[in-house]
Amino acid sequence: MTRPTARVLALLEILQSGGTRTVADLSARLGVDERTVRRYAAHLVDLDIPVVTVRGRYGGYRLAPGYRLPPLMFTDEEALAVLVGLLTGRHTGLAGTSVAAVESAAAKLRRVLPAPLADRLDALRRTAEFTAPAAAPPRADTATPEAGTLLLLAEAARERRPVRFDHTGADGRLRARVVRPYGIVAHSGRWYLTGHDTGRDAVRTFRLDRIDAPAVLPGTFDVPDGFEPAERVLAGLAATPWRHRVSLRVRASEAQVRSRLPASVATVRPAAEPGWLAIELRAERLDWIPGVLAGLAAPFTIERPDELRDLVRALADRLAAGAEPYRGPRR
Repeated sequence: MTRPTARVLALLEILQSGGTRTVADLSARLGVDERTVRRYAAHLVDLDIPVVTVRGRYGGYRLAPGYRLPPLMFTDEEALAVLVGLLTGRHTGLAGTSVAAVESAAAKLRRVLPAPLADRLDALRRTAEFTAPAAAPPRADTATPEAGTLLLLAEAARERRPVRFDHTGADGRLRARVVRPYGIVAHSGRWYLTGHDTGRDAVRTFRLDRIDAPAVLPGTFDVPDGFEPAERVLAGLAATPWRHRVSLRVRASEAQVRSRLPASVATVRPAAEPGWLAIELRAERLDWIPGVLAGLAAPFTIERPDELRDLVRALADRLAAGAEPYRGPRR
């Protein structure tokens, strides 16, 4: 697209936002002189776009009221942002966001996009899974994968095509991977790819913002029967080798435990004693766990580590001290 044509379209985009735009404002935003702005406006009129000239001190240009705008022009990143917003709205059950409304909006988006981009977005819509409703804004350390990477991997997962990419591990080392992508999953503000890592002959989970230079390879594969990408990602995150390995037993229902320790944090299984659950989790820090255990309001036993027992005792001492009657300021 030539620069003059791009600027004419940029002028149309500015006018589409509504209101009257002065020639001086348009000149500054487009990076051209005022005479060129008038020439661009004349080009739009030649294209049968009803640009109205407003006379006077605060005059300029605006679109005629009631004008039906032409199809919007999206970059890959903009189209991806719109589609992810639609998917998130449907998943989290936002007020007024029905499945029918989301499907209708996605279909309209597809009709106005170039065929290759529309096909990739459709692959993301069909393959993306969400682990849980978003409860908070993304963390400050959350990095967003490039739109091209996310769309390419979603398309490969849909078509069941292997991919090769470079992946930066938690140790900071860059390694080449060949993976059969089973699914794309959004969890806690990040995107993950889960699939069979042919180099390690195991199912692995990869953060998309750590993937570089992805490429689709020849061949196809079959996804194992019953494979659930979201469940696999949660299980993989729960098994991440953090600094501390915590083992607990809690006398409570699984639903009660899961309300405080989701599947991405801990694994839960029945213990030998009836009515008790065995809980395993890994954590970089332990200081948050005593408060979680107190919030369960259920009997528990710490099997390891000893450091966690000390933290629980310290919390109990602080709570007990706070429950004492007020005796005035200490002298």
